[in-house]
Amino acid sequence: MDEGTAPPRERGWLGPIVALLALVTVTTLSAPRVVVPVGQILLLVAPASAALAVAGWRAGGRLPLALLWTGFAVWVVVQPAGAPGLYADLTRGWGVLLALAFGVAAAAGWGEGFLSKGLFALAAAAGLGLLALALVPDGPPGAARLLSEEIGRRSTLASREWQELSGSPQWIQLVRESPGWEAYGRTVEAQLSALPAIGLRFFPALLALESLAALALGWAVYHRVGRARLGPPLARLRDLRFHEALVWGVVAGLALVALPLTGAARDAGLNLLVFFGVLYAMRGSGVLVWFLDPGRVMTVVLAVFTVLFWPVVVMVSAGVGLGDTWFDWRRAARGRSQRSE
Repeated sequence: MDEGTAPPRERGWLGPIVALLALVTVTTLSAPRVVVPVGQILLLVAPASAALAVAGWRAGGRLPLALLWTGFAVWVVVQPAGAPGLYADLTRGWGVLLALAFGVAAAAGWGEGFLSKGLFALAAAAGLGLLALALVPDGPPGAARLLSEEIGRRSTLASREWQELSGSPQWIQLVRESPGWEAYGRTVEAQLSALPAIGLRFFPALLALESLAALALGWAVYHRVGRARLGPPLARLRDLRFHEALVWGVVAGLALVALPLTGAARDAGLNLLVFFGVLYAMRGSGVLVWFLDPGRVMTVVLAVFTVLFWPVVVMVSAGVGLGDTWFDWRRAARGRSQRSE
């Protein structure tokens, strides 16, 4: 790159700030906190941003930026994160391992864009993490016990907070004035009771999704402050697409679930379906947004609708995203539009 040429750089901080606030909210609310694997999102974002800054420095970027991000990441990692214990140490280790793999992928130019680098980092970190656990006495069983204890602790805390709320004079008055709130309270209690089993069963998929979201946030932040580009910007939701080979993740998940298997094999299939299902739901949402082309007001309406009816929205969007793998509806629509002009 010529010295006098300014490198391309993403503009605007609204998107990263909203994404960070959303991730922080999800990891701090009582109910979601039960199933979110890493309770402190900065344990994932800060090391990933530092790894990108170091990779950017090696590609011609600024050394002070790399040192600043590395120092911040070290400070975040050594700070107390949630309840002290071995589970907190495991989350720190995962964040560092994930960041190292992501930095290597970025420095080596793995793949074309963010997603290929992020998936490589997930696979590499998971493989190295499982290998490390296998080499430690009582590794996998011990990690499973730590996870069960941590989710149980969070579930107990969430139930206690709900009991305090539902036992308050304000809640009692609200139920007395509107009996519908009593039914809502029973629904909340049932959901809180079901969350620990969900968190345990789908922990791999939830960890992968949270980690991928944190890597995407780190990617967006770095390319707003760094000089050296490590890849193209994150695609807008309406333009989101990825390699068709990822559909084999869905196929593998369906095969493991459909076969007469039990235990770990079936759980692996369910986790594959959840992880790749969310990816294809995002792709399908992009297709729907591309066709609907909503304005600002309609975007808010659609966001509220998604929050209220998210199971239906996710299922429909995932189906649309899978269909887009074969039909590529956006390209077909553009082709028809050009022929009609």
